[in-house]
Amino acid sequence: MHPNLHNLKAYPFERLRDILADISPPSELTHLSFSIGEPKHGLPDFLKRVLNDSISGLNYYPSIKGTDCFRQSAADWLKTRYGLKANGLDINSNILPINGSREGLFAFTQFRIDPTKSPLIITSNPFYQIYEGAAIIAGAGIKFLDSLAENNFTPDFERITEKEWERCQILHLCSPNNPTGAVMTVEQLAKAIELAHKYHFTIVSDECYSEIYLDEESPPPGLLEVCEKLGNDSFKHCIVFHSLSKRSNVPGLRSGIVTGDQQLIKRFLQYRTYHGSSMSPTVQLISEALWRDEKHVIANRALYREKFSVVTKILNPVMSFPEPKASFYLWPKTPIDDVNMTRDLYAQKNLTVLPGQFMARTSEGKNPGKNRLRLALVPTVSQCGEGAMRIASYIRGL
Repeated sequence: MHPNLHNLKAYPFERLRDILADISPPSELTHLSFSIGEPKHGLPDFLKRVLNDSISGLNYYPSIKGTDCFRQSAADWLKTRYGLKANGLDINSNILPINGSREGLFAFTQFRIDPTKSPLIITSNPFYQIYEGAAIIAGAGIKFLDSLAENNFTPDFERITEKEWERCQILHLCSPNNPTGAVMTVEQLAKAIELAHKYHFTIVSDECYSEIYLDEESPPPGLLEVCEKLGNDSFKHCIVFHSLSKRSNVPGLRSGIVTGDQQLIKRFLQYRTYHGSSMSPTVQLISEALWRDEKHVIANRALYREKFSVVTKILNPVMSFPEPKASFYLWPKTPIDDVNMTRDLYAQKNLTVLPGQFMARTSEGKNPGKNRLRLALVPTVSQCGEGAMRIASYIRGL
């Protein structure tokens, strides 16, 4: 077996199951879950028709590269969403399908890391746990860059030493961020690009929450648009992952894209030819329809906006949290230890949340997720309100 397998850490939801295993929640309360970031909104109305029309795609072996139509639909969306140049993305050299961002992020790390050169992956902390698992299997060291309140929960690149930048092969960015909801500015993204060109590492930007934001007039900036603003029209050193899971409420579809630096995309295609991660033709046809429709995405945002309005109004008097900007997470401070509060909420209120420390690692002597909770506002509006009231009731009873 792979020698690094034993270094993998228990996944947050495995740890959550362990700490709740001995608890019997009150049966008179309906169970509510804020723990897993699984979208629950309804599917777009047109999806059933598209699914029926695309079922014949199962008769064919899929191409690793995907169909021209699939890649064109994604390219058109990227150009519209980020104001990219009409000729800025070549569907034959800048875009590949991936079976959800999780699969793509893990595979890209294995492809990109050269384990013979003492590689380092730099990632914000707290973080999406796939970044760490992929680094471990690839044989890379990990530098955790704490995202703290004093820096608006975004990474502070000044905390990285010259030697660490020289070892860096991948810088992971996640904006909008899981779990903090923070959004990096154009200036911060530009600084990352400047550093990538100076030290020749790859920026891997996970933008799967890009379409869930609270201010309809202020969508989060993306790495590709900042590349073009800086004159980096070839997107050199920059790779971006997008997914339909959150944008279109189809986490079971397992559909996304990887885009950016065409030299890296070309070599990644070669890797994936052997890796065998091709997307079903049926999934590609469904995905095309989703990338080309924006109405359901706008409606999606409106629902999340309503949830945040309801929940923050209830929790503001009893908890402090960063002002939500994007994603569907709330990142509040806890009045007691976050693990103990998680157990109490399940035992007393039949409510499941995720301890913040499970989303982070101890760095520089502290865990930046400790005494915070990640609340995924994915149930219905009324259920989100009910869950928030249970939390508020619990805190007032301390």
